[in-house]
Amino acid sequence: MINREGLFYTKEHEWLAIDGDVATVGITEYAAEKLGDVVYVDLPKVGTQTTYMKICGEIESTKSVGELYAPVDGEVVAVNETVASNPELINHDAFGAGWLIKIRFTELPTLLSHDEYAALTNEG
Repeated sequence: MINREGLFYTKEHEWLAIDGDVATVGITEYAAEKLGDVVYVDLPKVGTQTTYMKICGEIESTKSVGELYAPVDGEVVAVNETVASNPELINHDAFGAGWLIKIRFTELPTLLSHDEYAALTNEG
């Protein structure tokens, strides 16, 4: 289980776990709850270049389609194929098995802390 207080967050509801120069990226439980039951994810391919806060994927639910924004500039180095075939993992384990992509980055932008994100979503 990931320590959520040690993560970084975006205002678009992505979370990042940093390990060296690789960020594991997913969407928060707050975002998953707002989307509803996730039925499909469209994730970038390994090798895709990402640009900070540009759309790099989609998350479709029974209620709507949400965008996945790249939280860093970099290169996609891994895609969670399990989520691609079992998108409901995002609803059941957003901070664990429901991770989406890993991006190798050169610089971290200014991101939200756990407390700042909790304040943003009124979940503090």
